[in-house]
Amino acid sequence: MTTNSEKFIGTWHLLTWYNQDLDGNRYYPFGEDAVGYIMYAADGYMGVHIMKHDRPYFATNDLLKSEATEQAAAFQSYIAYSGRYEVLETKVIHHVEATLFPNWSGVKQERFFEFSGDQLILSTDPIMMNGQQQSAHLTWERCAAQE
Repeated sequence: MTTNSEKFIGTWHLLTWYNQDLDGNRYYPFGEDAVGYIMYAADGYMGVHIMKHDRPYFATNDLLKSEATEQAAAFQSYIAYSGRYEVLETKVIHHVEATLFPNWSGVKQERFFEFSGDQLILSTDPIMMNGQQQSAHLTWERCAAQE
């Protein structure tokens, strides 16, 4: 029998991400066509990247010479973090070690999980997003192995 910990291992691509406020309204932080991957390794480390689809290019290809407005737009349309993870009975805990959002560094990100076929559904308790309490709901689909 496969354990929940074993079910996590692999690469998953994002199908949907919406946040829901306490009144039941849904918001799509990066649009309904956001792009993302989450990876769980057997060694206990994970990483996640999510971005808005069709983000604008910077005016220059020089990584360190972009305009402040370009940097702000890039930051507001991308989230990424990585670190160790642990699987509990109903939650997976991401121990954030590296992150785009500095306030998450060293923080535990707890996610409720559910498996449904080749899908992994992660959700959160309400957190402050855009000035109001919202819970995040992300549905991921397992990526096929590459040969």
